[in-house]
Amino acid sequence: MSGSGCRDYRSSIGRRAFLGSGLAAGAGLGIGSLGVASDGVINLDGVPRDTAVIQYWLNGAASHFETYDPKPDAPLGIRSPFHPISTNVPGTFICEPLPLHAKLMDKVTLIRSVHHDNSDHQHGMHWCQTGHDAKANGINPFKKSSHASSGCLVSMVRGPNHPGMPPYVFMGYPLDNQGPHRMYPHRGAYLPARFNPMEILIKRTGDGKLPANDKDFVVRSLAPAGGLSRKNFVQRRELLARFEQIRGEADPVATASWSAFHDSAFNLVAGEKTGSAFDLEQEDEKTRRRYGYHRAGQSALLARRLVERGVTFVTLIDPGVGLSSSGWDFHKTLEAHTNTASPPMDLAVTTLINDLHERGLAKKVLVVVWGEFGRTPIINKNGGRDHWANVQSVMLAGGSYRHGQVIGSSNAKGEVPHERPLWPYDVVATMYHHLGIDPRFTPITGATRTRPLLERGEVISELL
Repeated sequence: MSGSGCRDYRSSIGRRAFLGSGLAAGAGLGIGSLGVASDGVINLDGVPRDTAVIQYWLNGAASHFETYDPKPDAPLGIRSPFHPISTNVPGTFICEPLPLHAKLMDKVTLIRSVHHDNSDHQHGMHWCQTGHDAKANGINPFKKSSHASSGCLVSMVRGPNHPGMPPYVFMGYPLDNQGPHRMYPHRGAYLPARFNPMEILIKRTGDGKLPANDKDFVVRSLAPAGGLSRKNFVQRRELLARFEQIRGEADPVATASWSAFHDSAFNLVAGEKTGSAFDLEQEDEKTRRRYGYHRAGQSALLARRLVERGVTFVTLIDPGVGLSSSGWDFHKTLEAHTNTASPPMDLAVTTLINDLHERGLAKKVLVVVWGEFGRTPIINKNGGRDHWANVQSVMLAGGSYRHGQVIGSSNAKGEVPHERPLWPYDVVATMYHHLGIDPRFTPITGATRTRPLLERGEVISELL
């Protein structure tokens, strides 16, 4: 980043009252200069509590050619079977499977020059979910993640925006690529387990497939047990409170601890604000139809409800083709898979962005749409595209950023960055910046580690 860009970044952080609080960024920042809540959340003075991130994850890695970076002039065998379409930003084109995106390009930023150095799913996920290269630390990410995910670090540093809500919610299937290895790059690695996300998981059927549609999409793990209504549940909690009051006379310390636990669990299931956040039945039918009665749409709607009610960081997994556990990993029949996967994603993403604007939440919520890498320029013999970490496209919307622009470019064949090369850690740094967190902040964790949130990376200056 240039010197002026760096000054813009520091002054922006200052405006967010982070560095202005007297805390210095870097390795010298220790736990002694911070407040630590009873649950271990690090309280940074002056960090805003009203911002949030929704990470819309195209698991398996969507092709940049068939989404945000069409190359119609590339040779046959490279260019997409789909045509480019114009958008409401003059001179900006995207691929035709995303017609709804084309209507709101003035509200988003396309980055066409993000890249890293490993085309393996697990390594690519680790790069983007954490902002770190696992290999650089001598740890095999096929066995475990070497770094905590950005969502888990936000959980530790920021906590929730509303008491009683989880700080980080993950919706989808675990990012483990289904193999025998269990890296889970969306989790906390060396952090205490309490900073892991609350996971709302999709269960696969016996043949390993995922449901394409889910009109009855609910967070079943939070539904009152035994068919109880919320009213029944409240009545039982009141009865339990009376028993706790009696027991408290004999053992006030233990009773207070259990009471706090019960209150937290109760609020999450049935609290007027927290419990209802997970209940999509609270939304009117028109809104649910607007998002689309499919996994992508209902997940996006739930993500909006969660950040609106106090969750700080949400990752949702777009199911891609919906009928395959491989998501957007289209190694064959690219055209057919794209025709199936793109319409739900196109509707879910654009409805989410428009809904945030209509509700006055656009500046509060940063939406980041990306996957672990791009796809090969050459269409293979099976009519698909293979893994390609050399360049990928990322879309950003919301936050207090300047949109309606394209940042960076790939070369004529979509092989590598041509202008403004960026890395996953720059995208993650921008997420932290939106949340008012200095990426160089170095917490001391329960494992006595003192590494910064990011070792490299700067906020993307063109957004400021």
